[in-house]
Amino acid sequence: MIQYNKKGFTLIELLVVISIIGLLSSVILASLSASRVKGRDAKRVSDIRQIRNALELHRDALGYYPSTLAGLVPTYIKSISSDPSGGIVGAVDCRPNYCYSTSAFSNATGYHLGARMEGVSSVLNSDSDFDSSSSYYTGGVVGGFDGAESVIYDIRY
Repeated sequence: MIQYNKKGFTLIELLVVISIIGLLSSVILASLSASRVKGRDAKRVSDIRQIRNALELHRDALGYYPSTLAGLVPTYIKSISSDPSGGIVGAVDCRPNYCYSTSAFSNATGYHLGARMEGVSSVLNSDSDFDSSSSYYTGGVVGGFDGAESVIYDIRY
């Protein structure tokens, strides 16, 4: 009588284990993707708030808002961050640079600042287009910067 030593796994067992590992890894990657979107959106909101603080410092010092965000560097802010996802160079939808326009070409008394969000966030319930009671300064920027598109997080003063 011949006796076989059964050391190892059968092909079916290996395929089942590999398929389970593949399924688990795809679920994990999908959840990480959502976390990355939330992280980039949080960075956008943080950047907008830092730029807003620099704008207010500029206004307190000079009495008006700068005509471009470059007017803030390096006195009021170290550098103007660009959108964390990069975006398309030259795009008009607040990527790769944040959208900014003022109420006048010089000695502006108001501004409108915005960033296009990737995900749906509760922060969009408190931005400027949530309360659209006053006008927007679009500065020639299109793509929802006029308050018509709810995925742009924008603030105005």
